[in-house]
Amino acid sequence: MSGGTLIVGASQAGLQLAVSLRQLGDTAPITLIGEEPHPPYQRPPLSKEFLAGEADLGSLAFRMPGFYESAGIDLICGERVTEVSLPAAGSAGGRPASTAGASTGSGVATTATGRTLPFGRLALTVGSAPRRLAVPGSDLDGICVLRDRDDAARLRSRLLTASRVVVVGGGFIGLEAAAVARALGKDVTVVEAAPRLLARAVAPVLSEFYLRAHQRRGTRVLLSGAVTAFCGTDGRVTGVDLADGTRLPADLVLVGVGAVPRTELAERIGLECEGGIVVDADARTSDPAVCAAGDCTVQPHPTTGLGRVRLESVQNAVAQATVAAATLLGRPAGPRAVPWFWSYQGDLRLQIAGLSTGYDDCVVRGEPDSERFSVLYYREDRLLAVDAVNSPADYMAVRGALTRGATVERGAAADTSASLKSLLAARADVVLPT
Repeated sequence: MSGGTLIVGASQAGLQLAVSLRQLGDTAPITLIGEEPHPPYQRPPLSKEFLAGEADLGSLAFRMPGFYESAGIDLICGERVTEVSLPAAGSAGGRPASTAGASTGSGVATTATGRTLPFGRLALTVGSAPRRLAVPGSDLDGICVLRDRDDAARLRSRLLTASRVVVVGGGFIGLEAAAVARALGKDVTVVEAAPRLLARAVAPVLSEFYLRAHQRRGTRVLLSGAVTAFCGTDGRVTGVDLADGTRLPADLVLVGVGAVPRTELAERIGLECEGGIVVDADARTSDPAVCAAGDCTVQPHPTTGLGRVRLESVQNAVAQATVAAATLLGRPAGPRAVPWFWSYQGDLRLQIAGLSTGYDDCVVRGEPDSERFSVLYYREDRLLAVDAVNSPADYMAVRGALTRGATVERGAAADTSASLKSLLAARADVVLPT
């Protein structure tokens, strides 16, 4: 496939990159290769609808089986790329300048089975892996993680017979899974090492809301809880030991303590990695002949361009992969989209627009105990983001405002007698970077 594109990582970002290349008119060969034995599929439902039994594995696939052949995308499943030889500087097409497309020289990737894949352009969309707990007993049967389709299938099967479930980690994945387990009538305990839930993602008022909401539904939540070991009988988990001496009985444990970006291959190639594969706003790595997109990357802040952030979301995977495709072809990427996210924890539907990092004030709109409210985040009176719980109108209003460079004045934001849409005011100083 000399002159074609090799995409390593059959993730949402990987598929989007391949599709975007075709949409931009690229007719060269495209190979999309992934370690999992399954074609690309949706991951967000794994901890929500699929785990709850409301969706089956077949419904998770992004495309029908015949799509890849008809689109001219060579999909290779169940193969891991272990080595990559990049095109040499000065080869056909050469290494690009910062405004050019990626190299169309000849590179070669090798898989663990010895298969060789020549390429002209290379993109990494390898995602991330679940973080593990390095404590005694972590290899006991009944201790699960939730990252891929097979993880979710195992966890769903075990939930059918489990009675006492311990979730280690009070982040989005942990709380989503805890909500499913509790709705199935299981005895559920969430253990969070931090002093509040979702501490890295939301304001204290929202952390307190989720604590009380899950407690109202019968879930036990232990904050500032450090897991020191898992105990078991006959190789199967029976309990979780905490630093304060508490032992929590458990016949099923979900460890949801975050994800680690997959940087092994990038490091082997010699790319800069720091908390992820470092890319610029155009998805170029430290070697401009290679692009990367999705959960494996760290990138400039998408609205300010300052610092580096790592975004784990469908929106970022799609948007960054679209940018990477344009970069590979030497095309302008177009305007950047406002980041958005969601987390469905049973009937608690959280929608987030923007990035609240660095906020100096927040305004609560509505009453949290009503389970229908939103939190607007500000820095120096500039609207940064919204967290909307069962408040889709507030979410859409703020997402639109951030896209258009408008704002909601902080003093008026808490007035629920007026819609946020009616409170929008133009700001000339808020412009998304291009």
